[in-house]
Amino acid sequence: MSEPAAPATPNIDRQLTQATRRLLDGGLVAFPTETVYGLGADAENPQAIARIYAAKGRPVNHPVIVHVAPEADLSYWAASVPAQARALIQAFWPGPLTLILPRAAHIPSAVSGGQDSIGLRCPSHPVAQALLREFARGKPNGQGGVAAPSANKFGQVSPTHAAHVRAEFPELGVDRLLILEGGPSEVGIESTIIDVSRADEGVGAVLLRPGHISAAQIAEVLGVMPARPDEGAPRVSGSLKAHYAPRTPLRVLPLEHLLQAARQGVPGQSRGRTAALVFEPQHQEDTVGVDWLKCASEPVAYARELYALLRRLDGQGYDRILLEQPPLDSGWQAVNDRIGRASAAFF
Repeated sequence: MSEPAAPATPNIDRQLTQATRRLLDGGLVAFPTETVYGLGADAENPQAIARIYAAKGRPVNHPVIVHVAPEADLSYWAASVPAQARALIQAFWPGPLTLILPRAAHIPSAVSGGQDSIGLRCPSHPVAQALLREFARGKPNGQGGVAAPSANKFGQVSPTHAAHVRAEFPELGVDRLLILEGGPSEVGIESTIIDVSRADEGVGAVLLRPGHISAAQIAEVLGVMPARPDEGAPRVSGSLKAHYAPRTPLRVLPLEHLLQAARQGVPGQSRGRTAALVFEPQHQEDTVGVDWLKCASEPVAYARELYALLRRLDGQGYDRILLEQPPLDSGWQAVNDRIGRASAAFF
């Protein structure tokens, strides 16, 4: 996967310096990654991490992911880095893959929701890498990590543009939240999460959240498909049944059922506005109160556009969003995970 170009911002060096100072001082910085924009704070500062949770309204037992630079010493962050983790790092870092590892004892448990594990990721976005490198240089031991969930209120649609972050936190001025510009996120949905924290217990890799890097790609590296989540798996970001939700009620339906729902109108309203997202334009019949929109026909483009589209529809006064069910094959697993959790918030 090619890296996105750095934004054409003449003052980016000055902004990075300001953002680094903000992080070192325990403040919040929103920054771009190739997946979504993150809401970051010093991963070794419990008070700074608490500011993330407070800004998002996030439960304190819900872990966050620590972002590190490519040259970071993982043994500083993790008590052990098993062979499976090293193979995945070699194959996919920098990139949209988070690894769950045993947390080093000196790293605050606040980043893992009180668990003994830690989520680590090395993003590929050039602005994120520049920030992480400069932040690490500012730490006395040269090891700096930025704890960063998505830069949105808890459970809502993740941001893929800096403008989304500004709209999400109007109550936080620049004195409380510095936002780095980095253009639109290239991937558009959150990272794949693989648990390799229980290798010493004989537990192999477990896929805890699907993403741009598929289970099949993981299997190509490890020689075995990652297992499904089990009762002993750590809690991770984005694992709740209802998540990633727009404010407008959303339903995901097979095309036949979507067309029927569109004809019937918005339940309980004589007049209502519906946004209907379908794959084939020939199904866009003239239905009163329904605006028909065409979805991307392949999963990578669909994922890239999904969150920005949901945010745009949220701002256009619709009473509901109807979304045609994408294919159920493995290539669409990450997309189906996100829209399934988004629609679960309403049913």
